[in-house]
Amino acid sequence: MERKKTKIKQPTSDRVFDVVNWIILTFAMLVVLYPLVYILSCSFSAPRAVTAGRVWLYPVEFSTYGYETVLGFSNIWRGYGNSLLYMVVGTAIGVVTTVAAAYPLSRKELRGRKAFNVIFFFTMLFNGGIVPTYLLIQNLNIYDTMWAIVLPGSVSAWNIIVMRTFFEGNIPVDLYEAAELDGCGDFGILFRIVLPLSGAILAVISLFFAVWLWNSYYSALMYLASDDKYPLQIILRQILIMNDTSNKMFSDIDALVRKQGVKDVLKFVLIVVSSLPLLVAYPFVQKYFVKGVMVGSVKG
Repeated sequence: MERKKTKIKQPTSDRVFDVVNWIILTFAMLVVLYPLVYILSCSFSAPRAVTAGRVWLYPVEFSTYGYETVLGFSNIWRGYGNSLLYMVVGTAIGVVTTVAAAYPLSRKELRGRKAFNVIFFFTMLFNGGIVPTYLLIQNLNIYDTMWAIVLPGSVSAWNIIVMRTFFEGNIPVDLYEAAELDGCGDFGILFRIVLPLSGAILAVISLFFAVWLWNSYYSALMYLASDDKYPLQIILRQILIMNDTSNKMFSDIDALVRKQGVKDVLKFVLIVVSSLPLLVAYPFVQKYFVKGVMVGSVKG
C-alpha cells in the first residue's frame, strides 16, 4: 500500500512572515536592479528621448549611435588595455604578497605574531599621507610607470586579516602536524596543503584586488603623466568632465554640441562600457565572495 504524503501545515504566523520577507526582498531587488536597467536602456535610446526624459524602463527609439561613437574613439581601447594590464599584474602581485603575510600570521608557532598583527592593524587606521607617498614614488623612480599603480596597494592589511582568519578557521591543525611528520617543510605545507584548500579565499582576495585596480582613478591621476599610460577611468574623466574630445570621435563637433542629448547618452554608454568586465566576472566568484566576507566578518 502506498503511503499518503502528509505535509506539515505551516502556522499562520510563519506564512505571514514568509510573505513579508518576499515583499521586502522583491522591493530590495527592484531598487538595486532598476538603476542598471535604466542605464542600459538609456544607452540604447535616441539622444532626444533621453533628454526629454521619455526613457523609464526600456529603450525609446532604439539606437546604437552612442556605442558606435564611444567604441570608435581610439583612447577608449588604449585605456581598456592599460586597465586590464594593471588589473592582471596588480592582482597577481597582491595575492602573492597577501598569502606571504597571512600564512605565517596564521601559525601560532610564529614568534612575535601578536606584534605583527598589531602593526598590520595600525596601518588600517593611520598612513603616511599623500605627500610622503608621492615623494616615495618619485624616489623609487617608478613615477609615470605601471609600478606606481600596482605596487603601492599590493599589500592590504584588511585582505591579510581576512585571509589569515580563513587559514585559522578552515585549515585543521592536524593537517599541519601530519605534514610535518611526513617531512614537509613550511613551503611544502603552503603549496601542497594550504593553497589547494583555500580556493574560496583566493577567489575573494583576487576579486578585491581586481575591482580596486579596475576602478583605480586617484593613483593614476597622481602618479601618471603620459597619456599612453592612462587607465580607462582617466579616459572617461577626460570625456565626461574635461570634454577632451577630438575629431576622431566626432565628425561634426559643432552640431553635436548643440545636442545635449548626445552628451547624456555618452555618459550612460561609458558607464556600461567601463562596468561590463566586472559584471561579467562577478557571477563566477559570487559564491566564494559571500563565504570569504562572512569568514572575515565573524572572526576578524
